[in-house]
Amino acid sequence: QMEDPIQLKEEGNKYFQASDYEKAVQSYTQAIKLNKDKALQAVLYRNRAACFLKKEEYAKAASDASRAIDINASDIKALYRRSQALEKLGKLDQAFKDAQKCATIEPRNKNFQETLRRLGADIQEKVNAGGELRIQFSTDLRVQKMFEILLDENSEKEKREKAANNLIVLGREEAGAERIFQNNGVNLLLQLIETKNAELILAAVRTLSGMCTGHKARATAILHYLGIDNICMWMSVDNEEISLAVCNLLQSITDCLLGQGKEEHHGKEEAVVLDTKKDLRMITMRLLDMLVSKKVSGQGRDRALNLLNKNIPRKDLKDHDNSRTIFVIDNGLKKILKVVGQIPEMPDCLPLTENTQLTASVLLNKLYDDLRCDPERDNYRVICEEYIKSKIDPQNMDKTLHAIQMVSGVLQGPFDLGNKLLGMKGVMEMMVALCGSEREIDQLVAVEALIHASTKLSRATFIISNGVTLLKEIYKKTKNEKIKIRALVGLCKLGSAGGTDYGLRQFAEGSTEKLAKQCRKWLCNTSIDARTRKWAVEGLAYLTLDADVKDDFVEDEPALQAMFELAKTSDKTILYSVASALVNCTNSYDTKELVPELVQLAKFSKQHVPEEHPKDKKDFVVKRVKRLLKAGVISALACMVKADSAILTDQSKELIARVFLALCEDPKDRGTIVAQGGGKALIPLAVEGTEVGKIKASHALAKIAAISNPDMAFPGESVYEVVRPLVSLLNTERDGLQNYEALLGLTNFSGRSDKLRMKIVKERALPDIENYMFENHDQLRQAATECMCNLVVNKEVQERFVADGNDRLKLVVLLCGEDDEKVQVAAAGALAMLTAAQKKLCTKMTEVTTQWLEILQRLCLHENMEVQHRGLVIAFNLISADKELAKKLVETELLEILTYVGKQEDDPKKQHIINVARDCLTSCMDYGLIKTLSRA
Repeated sequence: QMEDPIQLKEEGNKYFQASDYEKAVQSYTQAIKLNKDKALQAVLYRNRAACFLKKEEYAKAASDASRAIDINASDIKALYRRSQALEKLGKLDQAFKDAQKCATIEPRNKNFQETLRRLGADIQEKVNAGGELRIQFSTDLRVQKMFEILLDENSEKEKREKAANNLIVLGREEAGAERIFQNNGVNLLLQLIETKNAELILAAVRTLSGMCTGHKARATAILHYLGIDNICMWMSVDNEEISLAVCNLLQSITDCLLGQGKEEHHGKEEAVVLDTKKDLRMITMRLLDMLVSKKVSGQGRDRALNLLNKNIPRKDLKDHDNSRTIFVIDNGLKKILKVVGQIPEMPDCLPLTENTQLTASVLLNKLYDDLRCDPERDNYRVICEEYIKSKIDPQNMDKTLHAIQMVSGVLQGPFDLGNKLLGMKGVMEMMVALCGSEREIDQLVAVEALIHASTKLSRATFIISNGVTLLKEIYKKTKNEKIKIRALVGLCKLGSAGGTDYGLRQFAEGSTEKLAKQCRKWLCNTSIDARTRKWAVEGLAYLTLDADVKDDFVEDEPALQAMFELAKTSDKTILYSVASALVNCTNSYDTKELVPELVQLAKFSKQHVPEEHPKDKKDFVVKRVKRLLKAGVISALACMVKADSAILTDQSKELIARVFLALCEDPKDRGTIVAQGGGKALIPLAVEGTEVGKIKASHALAKIAAISNPDMAFPGESVYEVVRPLVSLLNTERDGLQNYEALLGLTNFSGRSDKLRMKIVKERALPDIENYMFENHDQLRQAATECMCNLVVNKEVQERFVADGNDRLKLVVLLCGEDDEKVQVAAAGALAMLTAAQKKLCTKMTEVTTQWLEILQRLCLHENMEVQHRGLVIAFNLISADKELAKKLVETELLEILTYVGKQEDDPKKQHIINVARDCLTSCMDYGLIKTLSRA
């Protein structure tokens, strides 16, 4: 037996020439085993590939040729042999690529050229006759290869990551998802999940999520194969990424079962009637079970609550079917109440995150709002009352404590229901009694409940009468920071609820600055849990009503940064409190204007007249705004705006809009606001929320749009979303400043592109802009005319001027005769563009008013060179439009004006004016209306 690879190669060649391909393969195989030279190895593989081709073992031929190519990418023989093998395997596209490479290396080789032509024709034929079979076959191999790599523990990490990403991408494509599904893919994905490797689990879950999206039959099959219990178990793990990915998978399945998401038709599937109600109820029941299971992580509980929040209440109240909500109330309301009744400080508490209980309160609120009639709401209330009563036990304080915590949780949910629960016998008294308990946990829960109860005005009087003294005592005596901070916020809230007689200073005993300093200290103390620090923010939201407090607060950089950081958390109370504190600091709340006469009358009758605090004057407010901008308030606000709708309430949106408007006051600051994403953040605030909030946000957008480059302030398509809020300000119910700045913004936009001009027209802004052109207010009339000057470049706007039965052109001509130079400039510019673009308007201009000629002559002689130039352009347009019209002009004093201007000596400063006048005269000469004139 030979041991020399070269001799074995020669032996193989002899066998090949003798057509003994089996022995040739044996020789080459033996040589491959013994050989250590790379170049020779490539030759041996390509030779063995030739043998396999002859033996019609095309997969082996392709494999050997590929190994040769891996060593030498330009091995033309190996490339051609692989092309031949791939062609036989039906992989025409890959065979064509190899043949192309061969033809590139040897372009004159007729054999390669012929192969390319043949393969090209075959590919075209396959595509025309159902080439999807070839695509399917290729995809199946890719899927198989990916799973082989992922399930092989010895695979390289880089290859595994690539295979995982490719699998996710493939799962999102309809063809790829179907091939995975048809090739036992769900079972293989389940194997990946069972590896307990986080990366593989994520890849598998995300692939499954893609496969379920938009395909009801496949989503249903995957749900049944995996099992809802398994899905909920995976979502319960204490791994945020995996929990979120599984949540998205379950959401994709739910969307399909509800008939939501992307609509696609899948042939045979449409003929199969799938009963989804049973599956939806099964999912809902398992999610409700997750809420009270100790095996579920805090993350998992949050996911279950979020899924219920998103999928149970009706999206549209016009839809009468609220059966899902009724089902959850009957089968799961007590479980939701159990979650809100948890006390994190107690040993038997379920695993929770900082947001779990608030999210549960949001769910309670959404379910209550989704009820259609009083009997349904009564049933909801009765379930709550009976469950809470069952927990109140004077002999078992821990049990009673849970009942009070439940009431506290409901108080953060449905407003009406919270009020009714506070009216239950013994509830308010129990809260007050617990405040006087020696146990800190009792004080903690009771104080928190009192705080939430104090927002219900009907109960505030009782608490003021019974709870204030207790709260003061607790604040002074307790050494527990968690209780102390809550007691302080309780006093602040009660001060606000009590009105003038129960002002903050009364509760703080004249030391609001001292209390605020303590709040700032708590806020900055990162060793205190975020749940407790949020109370410090709420305290500051009340204390910053004091001018001295707000001034000190904005100077405290660490406190501001700590507040901005907390604002990024998904907590409704924190967002509202941060927004409230910022409204106070920027003085962007509504204030009643004091009538001087009434002030004098009040003083005469010796009544108290509230005076403005020195630190609430404009200079101090401006200083605070600058300080907030420097501290990065815009980034914090932009982050707050992105919060989920369940967290960011309409009231919070209004407060944020107020702050933005205050920050935009100084034009010098608007560049900073734009640079930090403020422009884009304002758009959703102008579209959704309270009416006041939308107006404030629209006004802030107008301030930015008036002086900023729209492409930078509102990048991409977002600039088109700004038009509607600006147009909404062109309303007689809005004030003059809002009208004016909206017009400036639209003027800026209309000067950018025709697409923006078209958007303004589509938003029906034209009639409003025309109305402001009639305004008595000079600045409004000027702004509207300038806006129209830019809009007339648009063809649709021009056609509206050409149309019969309107006075648009007459208005523009008359505005050219105004005394206000800025109005004249804009109106003359609009008229110049209109007459240049539409010849019909040149004739129409002479018919709309008898003053047209006098106005035109005044324009052509105007001292303002800009106005004069536009006047002469209008004259040139009229002369160029029609010979008869030119003749009419030549017979007037206008010829003398044109001659006077045209015969002036060349002057660089006004050469453009002289040239237009000369062009007018030249056109008249071309018509033969005047003789050649020599320049003086």
